[in-house]
Amino acid sequence: MMSRMQNTWIALMRTPQISLRWLPVFRRNLLVWRKLALPSLVGNIAEPLITLVAFGYGLGALVGPLQLHGATVPYILFLASGSICMSAMNAASFEALYSAFSRMQVQRTWDGIMNAPVRLDDVVFAEMLWAAFKSLFTTTVILLVMLALGISHSPMLLLAWPLLGLVGITFASIALIFNALAKGYDFFTYYFTLFLTPTMFLSGVFFPREQLPGVMRVISDWLPLTAAVELIRPLFLGQWPTHGLQNLALLLGYAVAGFWLALALTRKRFRN
Repeated sequence: MMSRMQNTWIALMRTPQISLRWLPVFRRNLLVWRKLALPSLVGNIAEPLITLVAFGYGLGALVGPLQLHGATVPYILFLASGSICMSAMNAASFEALYSAFSRMQVQRTWDGIMNAPVRLDDVVFAEMLWAAFKSLFTTTVILLVMLALGISHSPMLLLAWPLLGLVGITFASIALIFNALAKGYDFFTYYFTLFLTPTMFLSGVFFPREQLPGVMRVISDWLPLTAAVELIRPLFLGQWPTHGLQNLALLLGYAVAGFWLALALTRKRFRN
């Protein structure tokens, strides 16, 4: 029995078999989304922009400027550089959970796609990239609004754009793990409440992580959102990240491991 279970998991954890057949799946999602692009865009950017304005200008007037990396930083700049990472996380997670689950379980879109010569691996890969694309689209609009408001004019923001794409890939991959485990939409409440919400408060989005107690600081060091903030915030300040390669490796590790595990669990779900 044990040997049989081991063989099953070896088969489930085999190397992803990705071909260019993920492209039509991605294109299908894009064509459907085009019909709802405007309300989707408003819904995705309204909350982060309201948070930025309310906390950045309102709370920022009470907090005052912060001392960060040897420089005096306005609170709204500190918040903007963290909240754009949080927006990438939320947008990718929502798409890879609720929307992907609808296509997989409710609408049975994945079943219809796999009647064509398209493997499940290609479908899951396309869903991951699609969620990352939606995340990058959202953060690009928010970034343009931040530039229009004059929050930051650092030319190094050009480097932040591909990094935000990687943030979307990372959190889309993690979210697809829970998509594979979910029995219904209510299951995602656990993910948002028990993982994403603590992550937002422990990753230095709203206040410097130096304020955290020792144990919380150690936990924070290993969170993917922390790595994202540590990479992107210095670029808003016109500086290079101090531990850039380490944080980049952490994000890539979460992305690869998350996608691999999500694919294995999705294979198990469809096998059952």
